[in-house]
Amino acid sequence: MGADHALALLSDMLWVGALVLAPLLGAILVVGVLISVLQVATQVQEMTLAYVPKLIVAGLTLVLLGGWMLNRIMHFSRDLLLSIPSITH
Repeated sequence: MGADHALALLSDMLWVGALVLAPLLGAILVVGVLISVLQVATQVQEMTLAYVPKLIVAGLTLVLLGGWMLNRIMHFSRDLLLSIPSITH
């Protein structure tokens, strides 16, 4: 296996990881910004007000998109395992 092939596999792995995590991180980011704006507008500085909605949104996102995320990871893993014979030659 050459360095170019190893770098291509590494690049694919990073892209799949970013693609799988993007919806979860995006949802948490949006909720975090909305909660921060609400806290600034109302001057309520309760710490649980920042964490609980983020946890709920993260759980809902994982429930709704978890199958798709797992499918993407399994597809990448299957392709990687199937490419082992070509890597060893």
